[in-house]
Amino acid sequence: MHNKFNKLALAVAVATAAFASQVQAGGYQINEQSVSGQGYGHAGRSSNVNDATIVFGNPAGMSFLDRAQISVGGTYLNVDSDLSNVEANRTLGAPGGSQAPVGEIPGGNEGDMVPGTAIPYAFYAHPVNEKLAFGFGVYAPFGSKTDYEDDFQGRYFGDYTEVTVMSAQPTVSYRFNDQWSVGAGITYNRVEGELRRQLPSSQAFNSAEDIDSRVDGDDEAWGYNLGVIYQPVPETTLGLTYRSKVDYELEGDFSATAPTGNVVRSSAANLDLTTPETVNFSLTQQMSDRLKLMFGASWVRWSQFEEIRVVDDQGGLITREPQNYSNAWAFATGGEYQLTPTLALRAGVTLDMTPTNDDDRSVRIPSDDRRIFSLGAGWTPTDDLTIDVAYSYLTERGTFVEQDRQDLLASQQTGGQPVGGATYSADYKNEAHGFGAQLTYRF
Repeated sequence: MHNKFNKLALAVAVATAAFASQVQAGGYQINEQSVSGQGYGHAGRSSNVNDATIVFGNPAGMSFLDRAQISVGGTYLNVDSDLSNVEANRTLGAPGGSQAPVGEIPGGNEGDMVPGTAIPYAFYAHPVNEKLAFGFGVYAPFGSKTDYEDDFQGRYFGDYTEVTVMSAQPTVSYRFNDQWSVGAGITYNRVEGELRRQLPSSQAFNSAEDIDSRVDGDDEAWGYNLGVIYQPVPETTLGLTYRSKVDYELEGDFSATAPTGNVVRSSAANLDLTTPETVNFSLTQQMSDRLKLMFGASWVRWSQFEEIRVVDDQGGLITREPQNYSNAWAFATGGEYQLTPTLALRAGVTLDMTPTNDDDRSVRIPSDDRRIFSLGAGWTPTDDLTIDVAYSYLTERGTFVEQDRQDLLASQQTGGQPVGGATYSADYKNEAHGFGAQLTYRF
């Protein structure tokens, strides 16, 4: 039993490292830091200076604001997931040898495992004079949560996942002339996460007898971002933003608990996590007094994430798993039309590519390439106040998950070596609806 749970602890730590990376990479990087930008698909994220949310979009843009202002808002995400063509089997076999299916794993596949979530943010920008501006922002750059039903057939690969990254960003901007402006911000980032999966206590794989294994951890780290804006003519604005990678060293706890409440094993867990650097470029073109069009492209350097590396408290290597991620691109185009002096209408389309590959996709983050269609409006009843609303529909390309493991059952006769495991495969189809609201007040 002791050897069995030693191996479980290592397996959970490995899964945690995989999850923490996939949250960023698998199509769940959070873009909801501006409802005004959400309306046109964030196409002009680095170049369109609407309000104080430019603190995140491009720190150089603060110096284009004419007075101090605060923008507060959030987006509520409702995600729907359908599972089909599910196969889940128990396997048995000699240690290190081939595994043969010996029956189906009992359980269900309801889908819709992502609960509704609200993502808030707040930004403040303060122009000191015509050249210098300061700002501050609090927002969530990454986050995800999945919560499957208790008897989920893929529970031995993961049944609960939650991670939250919150960032605080002081920012400064300087405008050299009518054409050029630069900006920089420092980010203080905090990550918290929890992951759970189940372990069968017998060859029956009965969910009522499963052992609950979970790990949680947190860390704090610093990063930075840089931005530049260039206006060759008043009607054309080009923006470029760079966000640095952030290195975390998560420390947390692992526990395995029997259905009776007895803690079978607990220990410390440690892993390194790096979120990659990103580059965003966008163009805003004022076509007429009422119409402006925007285009944006984002690049994430995921190719540096080649493997998962987990170590124990003494720095000994626990496991190394290849991931082989690819650099990821996202493209957006959108527009804004000033229907009346107080009402602006917006629309946009975004294509977001996933860097994950078919071999490593997990039940925790079963995502793929996605398309996002957005609509929005901004109402300015007075010169001091603007209320923005937006709606986005996200649909992902149908994808599949296929996983197997051989370390779920152990035998004292084999010295605690694995003699059985599980396989799980399913087709996933995900879609999401985002409802956003924002208030901007100018001083």
